Amino acid sequence: MGGTGMKWSSISGSPLGRALLALAAAICLAVVVTVANSLLDKVDPTAPGPGPANAATVSGKEIGDLVGKLVVAKEGAMTGYTREKFPHWDTNKPEHGFGGDLAQYTKCTSREVMMLRDATGKVTLDPKTCELKIPAGAGWQDRYGFVDKKTGQLGPYKFITDPAKVDAEHIVALAEAWRSGAADRDEDTRRRIANDSLNLVAADPSANRSKGDQDPANYLPPGNFRCAYVEHYVKVKIKYALTVDTAEHAALRTAVDDCLRRGEFT
Repeated sequence: MGGTGMKWSSISGSPLGRALLALAAAICLAVVVTVANSLLDKVDPTAPGPGPANAATVSGKEIGDLVGKLVVAKEGAMTGYTREKFPHWDTNKPEHGFGGDLAQYTKCTSREVMMLRDATGKVTLDPKTCELKIPAGAGWQDRYGFVDKKTGQLGPYKFITDPAKVDAEHIVALAEAWRSGAADRDEDTRRRIANDSLNLVAADPSANRSKGDQDPANYLPPGNFRCAYVEHYVKVKIKYALTVDTAEHAALRTAVDDCLRRGEFT
């Protein structure tokens, strides 16, 4: 710039310059505190986070194509619904999708095999008695997370060591499946929906209760499991030819876009 302007060195030494520097420092500090508080609102830093099993497994193009295949239709009524219309827990059959080392547990239920699959640490399942053994330090890490109603913030992810205190969560809730077309399916199809490994995840009861039978228009996991949840939800709906309503479809598209921005779908 030309020599007619006042140099910063002279301004900075003046009372005005010192005031401006103090104001700038205060603004910077406020920004840092705001960002830090925003991050703390999302995840309690003292809580163990969900493990790598939460990661989404499809590309952005694949999840976009899957959402495009969903059939949009008005949601059905709850008339005639009971959980007993979806027989569970079935024994571990190949059709339920627990492959690999989990396929050996043919005498155990889909819930028991899911509990072994989702365990953290050296949890074992006896293939004959189907008894779960949980050594010290092992258990189940909640993946959903839940928002504390008093603070409005994401609570700590719970680690549970008692298998009786773990919920077997249906990602597409059974009542939601009923309203989306399962009411017109035969009992065998409903049995497969209830026992499908793709539709099951071990969850903290508090997180599970906060979801209930809501679809993504009204509920998505607030924690780090959100994008993997969306992937599973969409795949289950397509696998069993279950419909989505307009609001649900829009919510899924918005969630996918958000996951793409976060780099969850590669």
